[in-house]
Amino acid sequence: EVQLVESGGGLVQAGGSLRLSCAASGFSFDDYAIGWFRQAPGKEREGVSCIGSGNGATDYADSVKGRFTISRDTAKNTVYLQMNSLKPEDTAVYYCAVYIGGPYGTSPPPLMSLREYAYWGQGTQVTVSS
Repeated sequence: EVQLVESGGGLVQAGGSLRLSCAASGFSFDDYAIGWFRQAPGKEREGVSCIGSGNGATDYADSVKGRFTISRDTAKNTVYLQMNSLKPEDTAVYYCAVYIGGPYGTSPPPLMSLREYAYWGQGTQVTVSS
């Protein structure tokens, strides 16, 4: 059974940092790209970052570029999202999911095509206070 479990969320002041983890099981982790997404109250779910398999190419939403870093540890079947310089507008439930869409070559997978991601985790709440 494919399973993704997010952890690491919490309450932090603006300017602070958190590291989210996405622990994967039930599939060949090395062969699949993983994405991080978030959904704030009253808003649609949006792509935050993704990391490909193989060369581990990455992509970021403009709103988090320079502040967030995605990485993957194949030994632990885990993808991380290091979030620095957090802002109140980063407050949301953060989810990870597996990319199941078409081939993407050496580029990162398409971050904004949410319908091409599946096996969503239960999410972890991130709250940034001002």
